[in-house]
Amino acid sequence: MKLSFLGAARQVTGSMYLLELEDDYRILIDCGSDMERSSSNGQTAPAVTHPGFFPFEASSINLVLLTHAHVDHSGNLPNLFREGYEGQILCTEPTFALTNVLLNDAASLNQKRINELNASKKQRVKDRQVQMQKDLFLGLQVRETMENVVPISFNRKFRVADGIDVTFIPAGHLLGAAHIVINVIENGERKSICFSGDIGRKNYPLLVDPAPVPAVDYLVCESTYGNRLHENTMSPEDALADIIQRTCIDIPGRLIIPSFSVGRTQALLYTLNRLYTERNFPPIRVFSDSPMGYESTKIYMQYVKMLNGEAKEFYKENETLFDFENFQFLESSKASKAVSNYGEPCIIISSSGMVQGGRVEYHIAENISNPYATILIIGYCAEGTLGWRLLNGQQTLSIKGTDHQVLANIEKIDVFSGHGDRNDLINFVGMQTPETLKSIFLVHGEYESMESFKNTLAEEGFPQVIIPKKGESFDL
Repeated sequence: MKLSFLGAARQVTGSMYLLELEDDYRILIDCGSDMERSSSNGQTAPAVTHPGFFPFEASSINLVLLTHAHVDHSGNLPNLFREGYEGQILCTEPTFALTNVLLNDAASLNQKRINELNASKKQRVKDRQVQMQKDLFLGLQVRETMENVVPISFNRKFRVADGIDVTFIPAGHLLGAAHIVINVIENGERKSICFSGDIGRKNYPLLVDPAPVPAVDYLVCESTYGNRLHENTMSPEDALADIIQRTCIDIPGRLIIPSFSVGRTQALLYTLNRLYTERNFPPIRVFSDSPMGYESTKIYMQYVKMLNGEAKEFYKENETLFDFENFQFLESSKASKAVSNYGEPCIIISSSGMVQGGRVEYHIAENISNPYATILIIGYCAEGTLGWRLLNGQQTLSIKGTDHQVLANIEKIDVFSGHGDRNDLINFVGMQTPETLKSIFLVHGEYESMESFKNTLAEEGFPQVIIPKKGESFDL
């Protein structure tokens, strides 16, 4: 059994791992977009992974396993089919539904970029347009991808070939997210390996807690928060109540919350619903400005049975999770821009979470020089993004070519981060027995985080920790 690390190695995004078994059976675990220009240890990587990038023949892959829908795990699946993959993708039902939304959104953006270049009369731009048509997947590739997805249930062994079975175990983090355990019999010897995917948090809004993972021989573990703990110890309800009280009630201001459309937006809306329903908060107007957020919220409603007990009980009592007084989805671009004229205190939730692209850039531009506005960052912002620049206290920001003076209040909370922190990661690894676990491979994290977590695991009795480089392979 050979394991190769083709993405999210010594960096956060681009998850992709190749497991090669006897009889030349090859399993690809995740096929994500690499969204980082460079990693913390100096390795360079393209902002977008293009067709032809795969360091293998796509047609040689027998099976793809998908841990969850986020594009840094799923975003290159259409390119895989475009290059000749003809097999199936196994994932959970909610992952299938959310991945369909995310990939179609990406395809629409790709088509828009191509159309904009196609409208130019400059030959240099025309040449770029031809190249982009070769590089970017469109709706046709997404349809082909989704037609080959096979949804499977949690916690049931699924036989994929002779001597090979896989089990999807709830990971929290996102609706449908899974740890994947693969059991293999090679030359009469039984081997097992677990891919953590992204590890969720306990007591996160809507989502179930990460479930226990059985003892395995090898563990591939994410390390996003390997060197730190979550800063906020309040519950999501208390943290959000405090912010709203100070920014919209004590003063007649407006609160702008950049938020990822899939997962984070649903957690916010559910928490707001609970505040208004259970704490009698004043019915401040809430606008959710993300078409993809709207589609994702409908999917969450389809899978209420897969949410945590608290959410299911709330739904049973109120017959809704996300709909409450004075709440409105903004479906059109015109409606989005009209919110700027709304004169009362309000909350605007819009994508993207890092304030890089999406409708939120318009809302930030309209409010960044308003001292009665607050911009609340609720998640990680990659270096160089507009969100990162806001958090680092820049006094003047350029948005779409226009300079704006920063007079709005900038705040941050991490209670809505879907990633488990260092203690959660320790608990996940701690389900294994040091004497029988042969190796731990750390992935999906900045290099400093991996090094710190490796030292922590050694103190916990797990000395067999490896930090693989991109492209590195190991015989297991």
